[in-house]
Amino acid sequence: MLYHLFTWLSEYIHIPGGGLFQYISFRTSMAVIASLIITTVFGGKLIQFLHNKQVGETIRDLGLEGEKKKAGTPTMGGIIIIAGILVPTLLFAKLTNIYVIIMIVTTLWMGAIGFLDDYIKVFRHNKEGLAGKFKVVGQVGLGAIIACTMYFHPDIVVRKGVDKPTSTKPVEVVINEGTGEKTYAENVKSSKTNIPFYKNNEFDYAKVFKMFGLQSDYLTFVVFLIVVIFIVTAVSNGANITDGIDGLATSTSAIIGVTLAILAYVSGNVIFSDYLNIMYIPNSGELVIFAGAFVGACVGFLWYNTYPAQVFMGDTGSLAIGGIIAAFAILIRKELLIPILCGVFLLENLSVILQVSYFKYTKKKYGEGRRIFLMSPLHHHFQKKGYHEAKIVTRFVIVGIILAILTIVTLKIR
Repeated sequence: MLYHLFTWLSEYIHIPGGGLFQYISFRTSMAVIASLIITTVFGGKLIQFLHNKQVGETIRDLGLEGEKKKAGTPTMGGIIIIAGILVPTLLFAKLTNIYVIIMIVTTLWMGAIGFLDDYIKVFRHNKEGLAGKFKVVGQVGLGAIIACTMYFHPDIVVRKGVDKPTSTKPVEVVINEGTGEKTYAENVKSSKTNIPFYKNNEFDYAKVFKMFGLQSDYLTFVVFLIVVIFIVTAVSNGANITDGIDGLATSTSAIIGVTLAILAYVSGNVIFSDYLNIMYIPNSGELVIFAGAFVGACVGFLWYNTYPAQVFMGDTGSLAIGGIIAAFAILIRKELLIPILCGVFLLENLSVILQVSYFKYTKKKYGEGRRIFLMSPLHHHFQKKGYHEAKIVTRFVIVGIILAILTIVTLKIR
């Protein structure tokens, strides 16, 4: 909003400092600051409001140390995070940018699903919340929207070198200073994505069926659609499961957000993408502003969510965070890096899947269920072993930082 306002005013009136809004770095910095102010200053007021409305968390008796003290702690604090993301984005990002639009839709969509789930738990006194099948339908629906937009929208393209330019697409001419030779690049629709440890770090979804002698745009879209839906569902559920102890989901998500911001910046910058020899995605640099707001919201919320938590994000926040991370990675074509970048979410997800599967298997085979972990998700296993919440969170954060660095390093590993 402010970007468009200052751009419009600059055409007619000379405003000192108005040109700063043309720079992504400046607008990102402003988005971070605004997000921190919203989440810390207004977050406290929202927590007090939730206290007054008795919107407290119902704690299940899992036999964990200190869990009874958390009963009655305000939940649905994810509203703070969503506000801390959307307000700075609306103020400082280009609202005509298709990538920004998708991220706004994702935030509202997943936030609404989580809010409905929390509302049923708190106000309808139903501990189960929104039925799992409805959550899945919502996640699948969002995945389908993202996949269709990515695949068919004319503004979502990548830069590709060509021998001869066509007259129908934007062309960039590059002249070799040594030889004087001209090379061309065009913005084209593409089903390619980045993949680590692979030649040129690129993978084309069209190759999935090419291996079987089949090839069509329809089949390529089907593969892409399935991948996107799976990623959105898996990452949003992973974030939801990770949100089990004070500050864990918020802190690890902030690290992921910083990494995605870096990846979006280099992918949307023609100089850096050329230097790193990665896919250049025109106009995707605008996502850095959204990432800045996301990181600011997570860090600001951590002010109240760190141990001992004054507020829980609830599904309103955790589902929104997971959906945002998944959609963001897909838009900058780094979705195949998610198993590394979101390794903490992956471990938490796997711990639950392995625990449940092994319990059912042993119960069927031996007549009684057996467990791999003392309790799942994984953070509860460490709690059962006697580790304090703060220590568990700190060590998970360290793991998250290592995984984030490894994710960035993969850009140069082929």
